[in-house]
Amino acid sequence: LGCARWAWKRCVHSGHHDSATWGHAAAADFAPVPRMCRLVMANYAPPDLLAAPPLLLDPSNVVRRRTYADTGGRVTPYLVYLDHAHADIVLALRGLNLGRESDYALLLDNRLGKRRFDGGYVHNGLLRAAGWVLDKECDLLRDLLDRYPAYTLTFTGHSLGAGVAAMLTMVVVLNLDKLGKVERGRTRCYAMAPARCMSLNLAVRYADVINSVVLQDDFLPRTATPLEDIFKSILCLPCLLCLRCLKDTCIPEDAMLKDPRRLYAPGRIYHIVERKSFRCGRYPPVVKTAVPVDGRFEHVVLSCNATMDHAIVWIEREGQRALDKFCS
Repeated sequence: LGCARWAWKRCVHSGHHDSATWGHAAAADFAPVPRMCRLVMANYAPPDLLAAPPLLLDPSNVVRRRTYADTGGRVTPYLVYLDHAHADIVLALRGLNLGRESDYALLLDNRLGKRRFDGGYVHNGLLRAAGWVLDKECDLLRDLLDRYPAYTLTFTGHSLGAGVAAMLTMVVVLNLDKLGKVERGRTRCYAMAPARCMSLNLAVRYADVINSVVLQDDFLPRTATPLEDIFKSILCLPCLLCLRCLKDTCIPEDAMLKDPRRLYAPGRIYHIVERKSFRCGRYPPVVKTAVPVDGRFEHVVLSCNATMDHAIVWIEREGQRALDKFCS
């Protein structure tokens, strides 16, 4: 009975239901998203292809580029880019590499309530990675901010990198003196398809500087099951799902939401919606936004697009379509 109830709830739940009551995003607020996606994608491209479509970046503006050899597996590869056209200094981190054990180790370095931070809870491994990045790039970022006092400082990333970017933003905001005289309002973050990495009180408190972008049915921001349990149980996934559905049925949702250790997608959320229940094909994307206190992507959507919507390529493509629709 419990499994049947769980299956019914999941089958009738569609991704667009999560943001049905949210307001529409403003074009100016959403405008940086496709550009940030392309900067994240630049981590996957060799330097000689940065200027080619769809990236269209100036290789001479890449101030620093770190590979796995440089990071020693402590964090995913990243680059620092000077975007003169938009007066922006961007640090962009790539997402999870399925072929790298160090990335899995970073994800698994956590358990519920393991790490407290600024009055809340965060993902321990992602916070450690963010601290490493700040220690390595602090001098460079301070120098760039001094050299370009009118530029903003933006952290962005995808998937695993999105969680690190969100953690990095919080650490920087709490230690603004390390970067000179930079103000909180000059710092921001765009986390693409982020993992749940901070408790609800932190997610709401830092919503003015951290923005999460979720495409339709993306599974990762909705995955309430701790990431370490998913990866450890991957060979017994049916057992995990069975236990999960029984737990969801027997434990009131209010009780789960009241757990201060529970992690959520960070900051303000932008939800790109392009499909609707029981309808075929894609529609012109609509971007909804809110800083939800409850109902923050609490249920995984049973959809054949749940993994595809996690891809940075699709987020960039649909984000650009949404932005073009804003401008038309």
